[in-house]
Amino acid sequence: MTLTVIGPTATRTSRVLWCLEELGLPYDHHIARPHSPEINALNPLKQVPVLKDGDTILTDSTAILYHLSDRESRLTYAPGTHARAHMDARIAFLLTEFEVPLWMRSRHSYVLPEKLRHPEIFPLLDTDFRQANTKFDTLLGDADFIGGDSFTIADIIATHCIFWATDFHEISEKAQSYLDRQKARPAWAASQKNR
Repeated sequence: MTLTVIGPTATRTSRVLWCLEELGLPYDHHIARPHSPEINALNPLKQVPVLKDGDTILTDSTAILYHLSDRESRLTYAPGTHARAHMDARIAFLLTEFEVPLWMRSRHSYVLPEKLRHPEIFPLLDTDFRQANTKFDTLLGDADFIGGDSFTIADIIATHCIFWATDFHEISEKAQSYLDRQKARPAWAASQKNR
């Protein structure tokens, strides 16, 4: 059964595409923007990405990554293990501290209608991101991967966030080195072909 990913590559959809490439799973990719009629019909939140897996519609990039990695028993650790808890803690950090200032900066730069944007919050968001980048560096330490001793979905999320951060911020040397290593993976390049 072919999986269908819906959403532009230059969004969190790229996380799902990269995961599928890493897993070597066949998929179709349809580019539809958030709030488009196609997305509105599939996701009541009107957001991308959307994954069609047979008759099931899945939304939210992180939920989709968990679904795919758990289904294939790859890019993750077994539920209930210490390794899984460690990976989950890293993902929680990435989503609650690392990604939030990036999403808010994007919302107030180009996502929201101009009359609803508040660029005066940028200095606060910049401070939040710098603090999160420092925490990322601490969590990574001397390791090659953020979520454990091998490449996992935590690395997909982290790499996407760091790549996104380069639109707005100067990132640390450690984050840049991490980004360069992850972007050298063949599946990364394959997932970015429609960017």
